Amino acid sequence: MGVGVQERGILHEGFSPRESPLAQFGRRTTALTLLPFQVDDDEGRLQWRQLLKTIEQKLVLAEKYPGMLAEDLSDYLFARSTGHFASLMSLINRGCLRAIRGGNERLDEELMNQVKDDAAAEEARKELEAEIKAGLKTTRPTQDPRRRRKSA
Repeated sequence: MGVGVQERGILHEGFSPRESPLAQFGRRTTALTLLPFQVDDDEGRLQWRQLLKTIEQKLVLAEKYPGMLAEDLSDYLFARSTGHFASLMSLINRGCLRAIRGGNERLDEELMNQVKDDAAAEEARKELEAEIKAGLKTTRPTQDPRRRRKSA
């Protein structure tokens, strides 16, 4: 519902710390933190991949296919969302709406390029796109995620 709500005193409704028990909003709200996804190591890349696979399974598009997000659009979606969950979900929701209205019923880079990003992600994505294109950053794990490690 917002960023920095605790720091801005919104949960205390402007009351002083001594009067904060009177703040009803703070009693009805739980502050949560969701950091952006990181892909600097395989652990982060595997988490990103699992997120995309889970979203992919839940999509209701007639022409979706396994790997549509987690393989074909992984780097692209990371750059567009800058690893932020809310930006990613907004982008995918808008993409699905465009795909359905256009009768294509699948997500690909050409269609997603027509989808507007949120302001924060749009501002930050250019640097990420450049790193990905230069091969300095990737969302693809270096180990094959389909191979399970044998337990010792």
